Amino acid sequence: MLTAAAATAAMSVAMAMGAAAAPAAAPLSAETLWKMSRVGEPSLSPDGRSAVFGVTTFDVATDKSSVDLWLADASGGGEPRRLTTDPASESEATFSPDGKTIAFVAKRAGDTAAQIYLLPVGGGEARRLTDVPTGASRIQWMPDGSGVAFVTAIWADLADWDAQAKRLKEREGSKMSAKVWTKSPISAWDSYLDDRVWHVYVAPIDGGAVRAVTRESGVAPHVRAQGGDPFDISPDGKEFAVVVNSDKTGVATNLDVYLVPAAGGAARNLTPANLADDSDPLYAPDGKRLAFLQQRIRGFYADTSRLMILDRASGRVTGLSETFDRSVGGLVWRSDGQALYGAFADGETRRVFRFDVRGGAPTALTKSSDFGGLDTAGSTLIGLRQSFDAPSEVVRIDTRSGAVTQLTKFNAPVLETAARGKVESVTYEGADGADIQMWVIYPPGFDPSKKYPLMLLLHGGPHNGITDAWTYRWNAHVFAGWGYVVAWHNFHGSSGFGQAFTDSITANWMDKPYEDTIKAADWFAAKPWIDRDRMVAAGASYGGYLANVLLGKPHPFKALVSHAGVFNHYTQLASDAWANESRYPEYWEPNARAEFERTSPHLYAANFKTPTLIIHGQTDLRVPVNNSIEMFQTLQKLGVPSKLVYFPDENHWISKPQNSIFWYGQVRDWVTTYAPPGPRDAGGAGVAATGK
Repeated sequence: MLTAAAATAAMSVAMAMGAAAAPAAAPLSAETLWKMSRVGEPSLSPDGRSAVFGVTTFDVATDKSSVDLWLADASGGGEPRRLTTDPASESEATFSPDGKTIAFVAKRAGDTAAQIYLLPVGGGEARRLTDVPTGASRIQWMPDGSGVAFVTAIWADLADWDAQAKRLKEREGSKMSAKVWTKSPISAWDSYLDDRVWHVYVAPIDGGAVRAVTRESGVAPHVRAQGGDPFDISPDGKEFAVVVNSDKTGVATNLDVYLVPAAGGAARNLTPANLADDSDPLYAPDGKRLAFLQQRIRGFYADTSRLMILDRASGRVTGLSETFDRSVGGLVWRSDGQALYGAFADGETRRVFRFDVRGGAPTALTKSSDFGGLDTAGSTLIGLRQSFDAPSEVVRIDTRSGAVTQLTKFNAPVLETAARGKVESVTYEGADGADIQMWVIYPPGFDPSKKYPLMLLLHGGPHNGITDAWTYRWNAHVFAGWGYVVAWHNFHGSSGFGQAFTDSITANWMDKPYEDTIKAADWFAAKPWIDRDRMVAAGASYGGYLANVLLGKPHPFKALVSHAGVFNHYTQLASDAWANESRYPEYWEPNARAEFERTSPHLYAANFKTPTLIIHGQTDLRVPVNNSIEMFQTLQKLGVPSKLVYFPDENHWISKPQNSIFWYGQVRDWVTTYAPPGPRDAGGAGVAATGK
């Protein structure tokens, strides 16, 4: 099938595959990616006329980034104007209720931690609002504009800020570096946890003393490194809805929504009956309702998130998406409190939907491209739009038709100089006869009368589906520019295709995704424009695990790339996520060990023959680096061509400019060695690779 997104990218499959003229511009390169501006989520002014957002730019020579705030006319008139030029980066910009001030977070000269700053919209310099030694983040204005709420991590045994500052200084200056735990969790992504806990505070804008909201409530908010709102404030300013992990074991999460008086006091659990996660509370503008998300499978991060509505007067909770087989998220209330908008995966695209509080099926507003970062005020709805062909820019979305008005074009000059091939969405038959959606990205100047090598990408998660979105770390157009047809398939387990499909690999991450991958390769091998003798596969995180699975099982690939992939299930026990309660059998349970080991790539080493590039960062605590070291040592013992690229200063991702450019270069060198790029004629004669 061809999606609407594909239709806009190519007039038809036949035309997309027709002979094309040579590209007028050079293919997109890794170096070009770092010349691009990265536009952050926008925040609307209360009157809906202006949007403030951060724009990140990079200096490759110094390996540094900078984020400045910009202001755009939400109607689409005029050019965005820059609000800040300070060397420090600004984030979390949000308008005050009267629209006259923008609050943001920054660590400017003289700050020992990130603080809240206030910037007059009409002009003038920003002033620092807080001086909290433990820093401030996740800011939100009090509804009457009297202060700004935030979270910070403190030591609960210390009474005042001076004591907090003293302990911070002592620990930073100590030569003793040991950390001690008696309870999980001990780490998150790339950082080891200490004995501090998060709490909510409010900083008055008149410069008065910061006051605690949750510290004496009996609960502490659960602040997730990967996003999600830990609290929201009722429109009357009298109550906070706070996300708290009610589980006390340390090896599970049972997030609940608690209500805490703004003046301080005991917390009340709003969702005690549900033992899975309740999160992302959001008060309606009129204060009559509280929306939140609810999952019902304990221990499964990819369970469907359902939209729940609490009527605050009656206490009745209603599910607005009970019959909607998609995971809801990215919600904002319409200004009249009668509907919500959300942006989340629906198949291969993140669409904008509207949910009416009266019930009924949600209405899809958008059809193509990916959307996120929604905000609304009055009749205005804005957000970020991106696709395979262009990174995020701020747009206005018509709430009736879904039509889009682009408000920013920061990357238009760069994109005009970078040739990109056609993108289409196809479907093939995978494991159990299921339809598997797959993105195909053609090289610039693609000629279907020639034969091209294939680079099949394996996505992470495994429950993170690939949608019509731009990525800087694994950019398919960069790979295609080397002279490859590039593909990304949403194998079994991928999100966005319904709960049954997502949950189909529970307790067995190996078999169905492996079969889907082989059948994807078969689908390409049957195409006259693919050279079946020049196919490679590459993946990261779970995709790295799947590459490692391929290494030990039959496959058609001439080379593999495994980035931060699980190699040894026993080594993976050290992961920051391992302490979580599992839906899978534990290795020590009766009859479970055989299955545990059957799906561990390291026990298939006797079959390893494929040249493999292995990449890992030292500070990766999601997939510990020893997985890749063990894999490299194993391949070396077996005499299999292999290379280990190790980054001592990177985590689960490669995020520094120079490291990223080097990463792309290493991947390119590896795949081009074993599957030379570029088209060849039907008789096998080579043609100069695109972009060479």
